[in-house]
Amino acid sequence: MAQSPRQTIRPPGPASNRAGIHRILDAGCMAHVGFAVRGQPFVIPMLYAREGDNLLLQGSVESRLLYAVGRNVQICVSVALVDGLVLARSHLRHSMNYRSVVAFGRATVIDDPAAKGAALACFVDSLVPGRASEARPAVADELATTTLLRVVIDEASAKVRNGPPIDAKEDLDSPNWAGELPLRVGFDHVRPSPDLAAGLPLPNSLRRLLASGRSHSA
Repeated sequence: MAQSPRQTIRPPGPASNRAGIHRILDAGCMAHVGFAVRGQPFVIPMLYAREGDNLLLQGSVESRLLYAVGRNVQICVSVALVDGLVLARSHLRHSMNYRSVVAFGRATVIDDPAAKGAALACFVDSLVPGRASEARPAVADELATTTLLRVVIDEASAKVRNGPPIDAKEDLDSPNWAGELPLRVGFDHVRPSPDLAAGLPLPNSLRRLLASGRSHSA
């Protein structure tokens, strides 16, 4: 597999590097979070949202793993977005076009109710910009059922692979086909909830999202 360019940021870091990492994080919504508790490694998928240079993670208050992560444990957060397949003339040169971020930091539990509510609103708006103002905020009883973590990033790196295959010179005259197969991930037609009141129009946040063609990447 051909080597891909890597850019590394150590906060505050170069603004251009940080912006590139932010763009990748903003394009996704699911991360794999790695950590160790008493020598036992864990990797769990979790929803995330970016809050400036920090990350927010959400999970059930009943999760003992999430509770352990929130006790200032060093963690690793990994996000990978697949942009397409790269088909080469030889087996070894096949690859994928992708964007990825690996971030290291420590997570702390958000306990303050107001901060917790604001973090939940950030999650909602990260999925669909403007959606938080169209839905009811969480009340105290609901906030008590969820755990929200803030991850202060100590170090992060981005790795990106794009473009055609990099075949060996001796294979360029081969009759085997080579090229890229881009992957598109988009939203399908909306499906109103079966118990939705009749006649309710599509909210503005969804109208803007569908009109923009934006989607969360694979």
